[in-house]
Amino acid sequence: MNYTDAKNLLEKYGQTQLLDYYDELTPSEQRMLLDDISRTDFGVLENLNEHVSSELGKLSPADALSVEDIQKRRHEYEEEGLAAIRSGKVAAVLLAGGQGTRLGSSLPKGMFNIGVTRTLTIFEQQMNNIKEVTERAGCMFHIFIMTSDLNDEATRQYFADSGYFGYDSNKIHFYKQKLAPACSEQGKVYLELKYKVALSPNGNGGWYSSLVDAGYRQLLESEGIEWLNIYAVDNVLQRICDPVFVGATIKSGCACSGKVVKKVSPEERVGVLCKEDGHPTIVEYYEMPASLASLRDPDGQLTYRYGVILNYLFSVAVLDKIYRDKLPCHLAHKAIPHIEGGVRVTPSSPCGYKFETLAVDIVRLMGSCLAFEVVREKEFAPVKNRTGVDSVESARELLQLNGVKL
Repeated sequence: MNYTDAKNLLEKYGQTQLLDYYDELTPSEQRMLLDDISRTDFGVLENLNEHVSSELGKLSPADALSVEDIQKRRHEYEEEGLAAIRSGKVAAVLLAGGQGTRLGSSLPKGMFNIGVTRTLTIFEQQMNNIKEVTERAGCMFHIFIMTSDLNDEATRQYFADSGYFGYDSNKIHFYKQKLAPACSEQGKVYLELKYKVALSPNGNGGWYSSLVDAGYRQLLESEGIEWLNIYAVDNVLQRICDPVFVGATIKSGCACSGKVVKKVSPEERVGVLCKEDGHPTIVEYYEMPASLASLRDPDGQLTYRYGVILNYLFSVAVLDKIYRDKLPCHLAHKAIPHIEGGVRVTPSSPCGYKFETLAVDIVRLMGSCLAFEVVREKEFAPVKNRTGVDSVESARELLQLNGVKL
């Protein structure tokens, strides 16, 4: 993109302020600014003028396969899933765009060492989990790794330096998550620096559109991949492309499925897989009315008990039909460092908005979703904090409980 193209684009969206300092920049800085402008999705600014209702529809519990239900048909589900994996119909997508900032690390979150007497990173542990499946299936499946501008280079280098953990490097594919601009309360996109647009990842709801835009849709088609298992980098007990999960989903006829655990309390900070006006949906813990969150069945179990762990299986055929549909855009009111009057300022209070789409919103568009219950102690060890709940400490305890040497 050249200066004229950039100016024409910015005039269309009323954002020509991004070129205010162009003449002050070095040729290298000018190129960086024009590159930022070319890859910025200014269309998200429309969401500032749209009111997205925060009112929930009529909620009802999700239909689910309990741990007991799954155990009764485990062999049947596993054989179905293994057949799908062996025929190349299943692939994985790792959402790994974050940094380990909250853990005290400037590295990609997946590079955080959770070992005690040896080095064991989150990436390595998850790859070990994957290899348990590939050894059982006798073949490897494709893995797509969504990074971000912040950690793409470091992530790629780490996998290369680690020999891809013994995995076939031809089946590991990296792509960067698309970015959305940050803007003022008046809708003007900020400059983070005079030569850099204020950009941030567009939320994990952009995982499939980013994959397609990276050119991988053709690979899905040529390889005959029909199912994508997306999972988060921060859970070290993730079971990826779990044959039982895959088989149960295929048998159910649902367009997607989500692994869930029973909530430990009404207040647990996890989204709940349920139904809204008869459609599958995920209600975040802060959106769920307290009266429903604490509701219990006659046997004492929480009525809305199935918490999601960000491990979903999606039908590619259905994703292709809906992924360009407009996902709800969540506005986050933030204190955003930016250039003001030619000087970089760091506000102490919110001054503008960031835009995010969420993977949970895709579930509703899919039309049908199977809740697949897993045993918490075996599959849910999130690493979000250094200490306390969902921390490095708690994850290490659970890994040791599952026989992982630390």
